[in-house]
Parts: sequence; C-alpha cells; structure tokens
Amino acid sequence: MFRKIVAIEPVSLVKEAEEKLRMYAEEVAFYGDIPADDDEIVRRIGDADGVLVSYTSRIGREVLERCPQVRYVGMCCSLYSEASANVDIAYAREHGITVLGIRDYGDRGVVEFVLCELVRLLHGYDRPMWRELPLEITGLKTGIIGLGVSGAMIAEALMFMGADARYYSRTRKEDREAAGLRYQPLDQLLRECDVVFTCLNKNVILLDGEAFAQLGNGKILFNTSIGPGHDVKALERWLNAGGNTFVCDTIGALGDPALAENPAVICPGVSAGRTAQAFELLSKKVLDNIRTFLGTQ
Repeated sequence: MFRKIVAIEPVSLVKEAEEKLRMYAEEVAFYGDIPADDDEIVRRIGDADGVLVSYTSRIGREVLERCPQVRYVGMCCSLYSEASANVDIAYAREHGITVLGIRDYGDRGVVEFVLCELVRLLHGYDRPMWRELPLEITGLKTGIIGLGVSGAMIAEALMFMGADARYYSRTRKEDREAAGLRYQPLDQLLRECDVVFTCLNKNVILLDGEAFAQLGNGKILFNTSIGPGHDVKALERWLNAGGNTFVCDTIGALGDPALAENPAVICPGVSAGRTAQAFELLSKKVLDNIRTFLGTQ
C-alpha cells in the first residue's frame, strides 16, 4: 500500500476510479490544473511515494532527484517508448522507481474522427468537396503508414467500406495481408494513394521533403499520431503547393500552431480519442498498473 498518491495534474480518471485509488493509499491528492514548472511539481509531490501524471507535464531527472521518496510513477497516458516518454524512465530504473504507462485506450474515437472527416471531404458536407462529384470510400486508394493498433483499426474500417487499402510498416503484417490488406514500400504507397494516414509512434518522423514530393499534389493527408509524423516545413510547402488537404485532431499532431490558419488544414483542436469510453478504459488500465506494482512489492 502507498503512503500517499498524488495526481500532479488532471489525469482523466473517472470518479469511480478516483475513489478506488483510496483502497491503495493512506492518502490521495488530486490537482485540477497543470503545474507551471518543476518547482511546482516537486511541491505537489511533497512526501508522496506514488505519483500519477498525464501527458501535459514532464517528470524529469531533476524532479525525481528532489523527490527521493517516490517509488512509483503511473503514466495516465500512452507510453510508446522510453525515448518518447514524459518521464525519465532511465533515471527511474537506476534508482529503483517503477514507471508504468498505458496504451490503446482511445483508438475507437480516432477511427470515428477519420471516417467523419473523410466522408465530409468526399461528399462536400459543410465544406468544399474534394473532387468535382461526390465520392464514396468504395474503391478509394488509401494508404496507412504504421500498422499499430489504431492504424490496423483504420485499415479495417476503410476495407469494410470498400476502400482499396494498402499499408507500409517497418515489419510486414502477414495476418493483415491474409485478410486482404496490401503491403507497399513507402515511396510507392505515397505515389499511388489519394488519401494517406500516418499512424506513428510519438517522435517518429517519416514524411520529409522527399516523401512529400513522392506524395505529390491533389491528395489528402491525415495524421492520427500524438505528434507530427512529418517535417513541419515540408508539410507547409506541400500545403502551399495547392490542391492538398491535411487533417488532424490536435495542434500537437499538426506540429505548428500557425499552420492551423492555413485554409488547407482541418484541425478542430480536440483530441479525438478523449471520449467517455476512453476515460473508462484509461481508468481501468491505470488501476491495473497500480495493482500490478503493489503485487510485486
């Protein structure tokens, strides 16, 4: 059992999960705003031995050095890799601090966002129509770059709607290919597909100037990643070339707030994965991680 667990910022736990936290700690504290700096994070942690953090703050080496009583950090956000994490996992490991994160809790909302925006563009609902006549997804040449959980779900949805779907991934997915999803090298996929989706891990940049040249003009590009999967300047040049459209849900996925003013950009500024169902699943996974940690002590 923890002596004290502190959520240093809003961590999106549902009320029931917040109450269940009290089963695992003598004291629980929640903060409703994002800390301004490391000093504030240290102050909020205080004498806590358990810490919860979302994606909006960073718990780096400096914070952990000043909070030697911490033995557990629960990331209430996606942990894709040690390098991309907003917690200094290497330092934590060296000092016996366990860091556990979660994944795959908001993917269904992302798929719904993609289908919603794509249909609106193809049919011209409440925005300029992509081509001269309305188009169905049926037969549309679509390419998915990155076939993790969300990429695979987008591929399944597109194929269900009749799209001509292809994918590129660092590793081939034989089970997906057996189900009819076609693999293509990245350059070929970019050239041949009219609509492309980047579904990459955080800090993975695959689309540079050369890639955008291969993509060409008259295309639609979606980014469903947490951060940009593209070089920002190369994206800007591609947008200004004319006839192109870029779609993402958040400014973070766009990479530059100034680009949100570009008429070729569709960015509602709201995370598509943050739904009531996603918060339920996030909460369950956060509590599961805490139980796993305590079970090893």
